[in-house]
Order: sequence, then C-alpha cells, then structure tokens
Amino acid sequence: MSSREAATADEAGAVGTVGTERLTRRQLLTETWLVLGVSLGASAIWSALSLVRKLTARVALNQQTTAMNSSVTPDRPWLDLTYQLVGIVLALVPVFLALHLLRRSRPEAHHEIGADLRRPGQDLLRGVLLAAAVGIPGLALYAGARALGLNTNVAAANLAAQWWTVPVLVLAAAQNAVLEEVVMVGYLFTRWRQAGWSVPLVIGLSALIRGSYHLYQGFGGFVGNIAMGLLFGWVYTRTRRVGPLVVAHTLLDVVAFVGYALLRDHLSWL
Repeated sequence: MSSREAATADEAGAVGTVGTERLTRRQLLTETWLVLGVSLGASAIWSALSLVRKLTARVALNQQTTAMNSSVTPDRPWLDLTYQLVGIVLALVPVFLALHLLRRSRPEAHHEIGADLRRPGQDLLRGVLLAAAVGIPGLALYAGARALGLNTNVAAANLAAQWWTVPVLVLAAAQNAVLEEVVMVGYLFTRWRQAGWSVPLVIGLSALIRGSYHLYQGFGGFVGNIAMGLLFGWVYTRTRRVGPLVVAHTLLDVVAFVGYALLRDHLSWL
C-alpha cells in the first residue's frame, strides 16, 4: 500500500486489518450485519413476525403454546435423530464463520475472546454462578409474564421418547449456548469495539438483539433475555472470556429442555 493509499484508508476510518489489508469502520460494521443476517439477526426478524402472528390470533397470548425441540419424523426414530443432529451441526456454521473472520487478522482471536478450554475450572465456576443468577429470576419472570397474559406457554422439549432424547436435548442446549455467546458476545463485541463504538452501546445493542430473537416466546422472553444479555455483556467486559457464558447458557437450557421433558407430565403449570 502506498503512502497516499494509506492516508486515504486512514481518512475513511481504517480501524482493523485482514492480513495486510486495513479494514474501514464501514467494512467492519457491514461484516457484522452480514454475519447477523445469516444467523441470529435473521432469527430476530422471524421471531418478531411470529409474535405479530400470535398477537393477531383470536386466542390470548398466554393461551398459546410455543413448541421447541420438536420431532420431525417421530414414526422413524433413526431419521428423526438424523434431522436433529444435522440441525445442531448446521446451526453452528455461523460460529465457525465468526471465528474465521476474527482469525483472519488475529490467529489467536479465539483465545482472546475466551473461546477455548484454557481455564476450565474458572469458566465452570463462573458459569454455574451466572446460571443461578439468571435462572431463578428468569423462572419467576416467565411465570409472571404468563399470568399477566404477556407470554406464551413455552413447551421446551417435544421430541419423541427415545434412548437418544436426553443426549440430543443436551447437545441442542450446548449448540444454542455456543452460537449465541460466540456470535453475540465474542464476535460482535470485538468487531463493534474495533469500529469505535462505546462499551455501553455494544452491550446494549447486543442485549436488544438477544431479546429480539426470543420474541417468539412473548414479551417475557424478550425482557428476560435483554436482562440476561446485559449481565452477560458486563461479565464479558470484565473477564474477556465467553467460556463462562457458554457454561451458564448451556446449564440454563439443559434445565429448561431436559427438565421440561422429564417433568411435563407431573407438573401442570409447565
């Protein structure tokens, strides 16, 4: 790059690099919107439409059920298992894309955001504490939102009863956690900070998007996940590790998915 080209890049707001190529602020932000567009940003749009559909139905919101982790071919267990596993693997592609984009300029980027196993004990302990801090208030918020007619009944697990049901639900929980925490926190926080955005703006926007792709559950899911996003974002800015967030999110979803599958016939309020 010539000195004139370098000066032009600086004037355009070059703040990152890919190899020897400097990325402008516009390029960084465009990259993040594209990653969101093929992953959780698209989910947010579909989720908003789902909520509109439910709100305009003739049935009250709290009388509607949102089904998750459903069987595709319950009469053919081997094919149903294949569907579930393929869905889990394909849902992780945006994670690999985000890490690939970060590692193009910094090969150690996955370590820099804590997407590794370098501190398993510390990540596990922090994750358990985070899960407790989020899970108990979250359950109360869900119950309150349903009572007020602001949330659907969330049926968190609807797989046919097979030997592989619980393992698949655990894998689905881990997949959700890795996807959301690596993309929404590790990747976006890195890119948006490189683009010059303030920490409060980054935390707030990430949390808002997190809440938006849970709108399909109702307003309780929206508010609860914004709160979770704010807490997780704050923790990440202190630790610079997504590991504890992945642990916490996995535990929360395992309890929700497996707990629902095991207890739905015994607890009428689920």
